[in-house]
This record gives sequence, structure tokens and C-alpha cells, in this order.
Amino acid sequence: MKEAILAILVFYPFLGGLLAYAVGGRNETYRDYLADFVTASELALMVVLFVLYGGSAGSGDVLRCHVTEICGFGLNFKLDGFRLVYGTIAALMWMMTTILSREYFEHHGNRSRFYLFLLMTLGATMGVFLSADLYTTFIFFEIMSFTSYVWVAQEENEPSLRAAATYLAVAVIGGLVMLMGIFLVYHALGTVAMDELLEAAASYEDRKVLYAAGACMLFGFGAKAGAFPLHIWLPKAHPVAPAPASALLSGILTKTGVFGVLVVSSEIFLHDADWGRLILTIGVLTMFGGAMLAVFSIDLKRTLACSSMSQIGFIMVGVGMQGLLGEENALAVHGTMLHMINHSLIKLVLFMAAGVIYMNTHALDLNKIRGFGRKKPLLKGIFLVGALAIGGIPLFGGYVSKTLLHESIVEYGGGLVMHGVEWIFLFSGGLTVAYMTKLFLAVFVEENEDHALQKKYDGMKAYMNRESTFALSGSALLLLIWGLFPHNLMDRAAELGQRFMHLEEFGHVVPYFSLKNLSGACISIAIGAVVYVFFIRKVLMREERGVRSYADLWPSWLDLENLIYRPVLLELLPVICEAICRVLDLFVDTLVKYLIPVCGVICRVFDSLPDLMVVGLRKSVYRDSPLPHELAEGTVFTLACGRVMNFIQGFVNRTLRRKNPVKKDYVHTFAVWHDRMRENNMIIARSLSFGLLLVCVGLCLTLIYILWR
Repeated sequence: MKEAILAILVFYPFLGGLLAYAVGGRNETYRDYLADFVTASELALMVVLFVLYGGSAGSGDVLRCHVTEICGFGLNFKLDGFRLVYGTIAALMWMMTTILSREYFEHHGNRSRFYLFLLMTLGATMGVFLSADLYTTFIFFEIMSFTSYVWVAQEENEPSLRAAATYLAVAVIGGLVMLMGIFLVYHALGTVAMDELLEAAASYEDRKVLYAAGACMLFGFGAKAGAFPLHIWLPKAHPVAPAPASALLSGILTKTGVFGVLVVSSEIFLHDADWGRLILTIGVLTMFGGAMLAVFSIDLKRTLACSSMSQIGFIMVGVGMQGLLGEENALAVHGTMLHMINHSLIKLVLFMAAGVIYMNTHALDLNKIRGFGRKKPLLKGIFLVGALAIGGIPLFGGYVSKTLLHESIVEYGGGLVMHGVEWIFLFSGGLTVAYMTKLFLAVFVEENEDHALQKKYDGMKAYMNRESTFALSGSALLLLIWGLFPHNLMDRAAELGQRFMHLEEFGHVVPYFSLKNLSGACISIAIGAVVYVFFIRKVLMREERGVRSYADLWPSWLDLENLIYRPVLLELLPVICEAICRVLDLFVDTLVKYLIPVCGVICRVFDSLPDLMVVGLRKSVYRDSPLPHELAEGTVFTLACGRVMNFIQGFVNRTLRRKNPVKKDYVHTFAVWHDRMRENNMIIARSLSFGLLLVCVGLCLTLIYILWR
């Protein structure tokens, strides 16, 4: 059945990961090629589905699959336009990063373990994107969190283990809160199937329950997306994780969180202005906060990680504008969809380029890698494509999606508040231009202050092999072509994904390169130039003994993890738990000391009450006959027989045996005989019961043995 293809897309990478791990113990080369084959075949299968169903996927679901008898409710998958696009992007990114991993991990340990969890995370990610109900989404969401944890902890040093612990804590807590939200949705609406949520939510009157459920799910999905204030794992995990993993963490795994936010916003709170304001507020804080962190950062991968946080904020702004604009939200829908795709492709290029830099320099500090790419035109061009795209420069993909998002804000209007949002949007875009300019000039234009090190960098000609060159060049070329044909490629992708957000019609064609739309990009570029020249060059750079260097001036105390989260979890929370335990302990002691004895007395009184009533009735209303006295020994029958025999014995003694009378108490004799007979009968009965018990035990053991065999 063709529906089984969806299950294959999800479970095939799990099997491939296990095989790669098994093969890796014997032959590492075969393991690498096997991993490449699994990811390439996954991409090939998605491309086949794209060719077969791409023309009809924009109008609705094209495939559905139900896997029964798994986790009680079964697993449900479906394929529509949005899932088709993002499944293909995920498979593409996994293939490219797997190819790069061969060279990147050439001198690393635990490579088989990395490939195992790399492929398992691919299967879990596909499970999230193809899920058709929130239950299936949650299962694969949690699997993805645990398998990707190994990426962050791969190097097994102190920074990576600490960052991995932060990542796992955020993922687990977020997942549990999300599960509470799913329970609330199921209790309120009676379903978790995505196709049924919208109609059920529209007819449900108690919006407070839905808002509570939505807030819980937003917490869980927002944590994975890296939205403020749950972004703390992003700046910590990316610098310590391997570059191929960083590309996937930033480009794809954050989008699984955005996927969940879109499901909640589109299927439960469609066109809900209050919900839109909440998402917009989170998006603005995330967008601006990530850009500020990136401007101050002097670590290459940390800067890209903070940039990811900022770009997730741009996407969240688009989700919020969908709620505010209501049915006229085509610009926001297309901007959200396209910026998700753009960010995935851009971070694939930038993080793989950062991986090549780290492979050769074993450093990420801008002062140490400064000047590495001055004489490496291919790597310079690849990085430049990603930098221009994420900066929103015209003729590159990021410009198109940011233009749509900006125009959705302008279209809504809304007075002073929305004008403020618009200028924060433009200013954040300017900060993006500023920090990407800083990265590009530092690595590819400026000369290192250490001339010997610069000479070493300039002499590196073979800085990546052919496979890595293919992965980086192919990704950059795809990103370049994607941005050059906005109407033919980007608008088509937006059409495929719009039904997922319940947009039925495409709307008008946007003239992306009109003066009005170009003005927004020009404002951001101008802001970026001013920030770079007058803030980054003048304030964030220090000169000592004639040597200019990038300075890390971000206040070390202004770290939400160390300032709030860890103190709360490690210090305040244990104190609260201890106080609660003491209160409960005191309550239990009080219960045992006072309440239980009192309850015992009350129960005894109530227990004696019926007996007293019965005795009183017997003595008064219902007068009973006197109770017979209990015999000293024997029974009534032995007593009667004994008295008869005693009478006969007395008669014989008075007549026939006067000289030798017999004096024997037959009442006692018969009583003794009766007691002996009763005892013998009891012994026999007990022996029979014991035998029957043994038989029963034997039968049970026999039955267990038969079932076990």
C-alpha cells in the first residue's frame, strides 16, 4: 500500500541507525557509506513523493497512514503540502550534514554512536513533521529530544556536558508541560486529531480552558523552537555541539517547535486576535533579544546560534500577525512559511562553513580565526551567500520572506504599538546585517594580528575534501537559486504550505522589488551599517599595544540560566519542596497522634451501638427464652445414651451383680468416645485438605510451565 510510505519515512532511519552502529564496530568506511546511503535514499523517497503529489498537495491531504497497536492509540501520519516541503528540506539537510560528518569526525571518537543518534533523530523528526495528531507529535517530539541530546554531549567534556544537561532539562520540562496541554485539549474537545481540532474548538464555549491548554503546549513547543524566555539552550548547545549537529539543531529541530506552534495557532486559535498578540509579543522579544546577543558575541557558532534565536523571533512575529489579521492574513502566512524555509537552508550553509573553519583552526573565537578565509575564495563565496540571505539583502531568499512579514505588519496598522513593532522589526533586521558583516569581515577580509598564524592560514589550500566541497557548494548553490526566482520557486512553496495554516486563496502577487518594498530592506541595511561602524568597530573592539581585537563586553551576570533558572531549580525549588515535605510530615504526625485515636473511639462507639440496641430489644420488646446451659462434655446424644446405660448398670447391680457391682460412668465414657471420633475425623479431613492443596499447587505450576513454553 502506498500509505505505508509514510511509515517507512519515519521508521527506516531508525533501522538504518542501528545497522550503521553495528557495521561501525567492524568497518568504519562501510558505516560512513551506509549512513550516506540511508540519508540519500530518504531524500530520494521524498523527491519521488514531491514529483507524484506536488501538484495536488496544496489542495489538501494526499496520503494518510495509521499504525495500529503502538502506544495504545496507534500512530497517525499524513502528507500535505506543508509536510511535503518540510520533509524534503529535512531529508536534504540530513544528507548534506552526513556527507560533511565523514571529514569532520575523521579524528574524533564515538563516531558510530554519533551516526546512530544522527539517523534516529532523522526518523523522529520525520515523525513530528508527518504526524496527524498531537499524540503522535508528542511521542516523536520526546524521542527527538533524547536522541539529539547525544549530539550536544558528543565531545564529553565539561562545557558540552553542562550544555547537554541544560538542553535536556529544557526539553524534558517543556515536553511534560506540553503533555499537560494535550491532556487538557483531549479532556475539553474529546480529540487530539489535528483535522478535528478546529471544529471542536469553535463549538467549545469555555475559552479559558483552551487558553490554558494552548499556553502549556506553547511552553513545550516554544522551548524547542528557542523562543524567549526558553532560549537558554541555544547559545550554550551550538558552540559545543559538532558543526553538522549544530546545522540540524538550528535549521530543523527548532522548526519542529515552530511546527507545533503553528498547529496550536491554526487548529485551535485560528484568527484569534488575543492569541495572536501573545505570539507577537514573544516573537518581538525573541527577535530583538537574539539579535542583541549575536551583536555582542565573539564566538562564531555562538553568534550563529543567537542569530537562530532572532530568526525564530521573525517567524513567531509572522505567526502572531496571522492571528491579528484574521482571514486577510495571506502576507503573514506566506512570510512565515518562506522564512522557515529560508532559515533552514541558510543555517545549513553557515553552520557547515563554520564546521570547515573549526576543522582547520580548532577554534571559534573571532580573534583566533580572524583572517582564516582571506585566500579561500570558494569558502568565502559560500559563507557570503548565507550571510547575504540571512541579512535580507535583495536578490536573496531572506529578503523575500522578511519583506512579506514586514508588509503584514504595515497592512495591519494598529496605531502606535504596531508602529513600534515595525521599527523593532526593521532594527532587528539591521542588527542581523551588522553581526553578519562582523563575521564575514573578521574571517574572510581582515588579517590576523598574529602574522605567523595568518601565514599558516594562507598556506592552507586543501582545507576540505571533495565530499565536503560538494555538501557546502551544493547547499549554497541551492540557496542562491532559491532566492533568484522568488515567484517561480518561493511563491510556489508558499502555496503548498498555506492550506496547513487554513489559507485557501493565494491573494495578490507581491511586487518584491518595488520601491516601496525595497525601502524596508534599505532601512535595515542602513541601520546595520551604522551599528557596525559606530558600535561594533568603536565600542566592541579594544586596542592594546597597537593590536585591535574583538572584546566580549556582554555582562556575564546577565545570563538567564545562571541568574534565574539554575538558582530556582537547584536552590529555591529544593527549599520549597523541603518546606512542603515538612508541612506534610507535620500533618501526618498530627493525624497519627490525635485524629486516628479519636476516629478509633468514634468507630468503637458506633460498632457497639447495634449490639446494645439488640440486647435492649431482647430484654424489653422481644423477650427471648432462657439460653440452655452448655454441657460439661459430650453432646445431648452421648448424655442420653450414657444415662440409659447408667440406669441399666444400676438395675443389673441391684439384681444380678449384688456381690460384685460395676461402677462405671457411661456418660463420661460415651463423651470420651465421641471426642476421639471427632478428632480422628478432623485429622482425616485435614489430611484430605492438605492433599487437595498440594494438588492445586501442582496444577498451577503445570499451567505456568505450559504457558511459558
